[in-house]
Amino acid sequence: MVDILVTHGPWLIGFAALFGFLMAWGIGANDVANAMGTSVGSKALTIKQAVLIAMVFEFAGAYLAGGEVTSTIRKGIIDSGYFIDTPELLVFGMISALLAAGLWLVLASYLGWPVSTTHSIVGAIVGFAAVGVGTEAVEWGKVGGIVGSWVVTPAISGFIAYLIFQTAQKLIFDKEDPFSAAKRYVPMYMMFAGFIMSLVTITKGLKHVGLHFSTVEAYGLSIAIGLIVAGIGKYFIGKVKVNLEATRDDHYYNVEKIFAILMVITACCMAFAHGSNDVANAIGPLAAVVSIVESGGEIGAKAQLAWWILPLGGVGIVLGLAIFGKRVIETIGRNITHLTPSRGFAAELAAASTVVIASGTGLPISTTQTLVGAVLGVGMARGIAALNLGVVRNIVVSWVITLPAGAGLSIVFFYIIKGIFS
Repeated sequence: MVDILVTHGPWLIGFAALFGFLMAWGIGANDVANAMGTSVGSKALTIKQAVLIAMVFEFAGAYLAGGEVTSTIRKGIIDSGYFIDTPELLVFGMISALLAAGLWLVLASYLGWPVSTTHSIVGAIVGFAAVGVGTEAVEWGKVGGIVGSWVVTPAISGFIAYLIFQTAQKLIFDKEDPFSAAKRYVPMYMMFAGFIMSLVTITKGLKHVGLHFSTVEAYGLSIAIGLIVAGIGKYFIGKVKVNLEATRDDHYYNVEKIFAILMVITACCMAFAHGSNDVANAIGPLAAVVSIVESGGEIGAKAQLAWWILPLGGVGIVLGLAIFGKRVIETIGRNITHLTPSRGFAAELAAASTVVIASGTGLPISTTQTLVGAVLGVGMARGIAALNLGVVRNIVVSWVITLPAGAGLSIVFFYIIKGIFS
């Protein structure tokens, strides 16, 4: 059967590249929109500015830091040992998984649902493996962990966001002179933000560029960056002059302006970390197809990346965001709860903190669910009435159907592709 790979190799790689691009486009339309939603919803950035920032930082993250030689099978969800005698089935399956997950993401983005790109591709891979080879090829324990993360991830980030927002409320907004309080405490938030964002970038991003830090070095470097960010912040906040006769509302307005500047920085870091992390969802299966076809059917533990794969993923992400990202940005930024820069900052910082916790403990995580949980946490801090429960319900439903939708589509496409090439 390996002669299928020899005869149709260029076609198979061509289809994989096309559907890999579709998947990257879907990631841009859906997941990147999540990363930018809080900044746009709180009016710290306009949609155009958010798209420009995301284009630069997502592409940089994907291209510079996304190229860790991608493991053939996404996060060990299936056992590739079952495909050794029939490598063409793994190739058909990966192509169908990319098409299935890509189409699901495009549909979800059109409806404005923030779903998980990781869960879309995982569902699709599980679908074709269970049908193409047998249920024993699937690592069900890993799948169970993902289902568990639907509850755990949003709960952790929501709790952290609630705490961050409550401390800002107590230390700054409830004070007689909110602006003076902001001058005192905002540098501390800046330090924490600098620390967490550096840690996310160093642990998630830089190891792919060939920069390897031990845990102690990563933490030391992140603390140093946090202190530098706090120092710079303190200097610039000190320059802001406020009219002493100004009303309390004017003070609030000026404090929110400070948080808006912070949000721009956190948005850049989130975009870089996201690009480095989630581009693998599109290029992992594509790299697997290319490597199996080019090696004549040999399934390696790692798939070497061809030079053109990373730019394809990076460009796909950027185009998806620019053309189609607006709807999910609206859902996250405006429709769940009313966000101001301080609330948006609390949500984004909580999401980043959760990513750090998850990386350290090996929790399977979805950036989408982390951020939605954080936005819910900020809304809850103002009471349940501050949340749009209809929107929340739709989001939760879309999460639950993502795995089976990816699996179902993938099974259909697997049989079609197998029929065409066999």
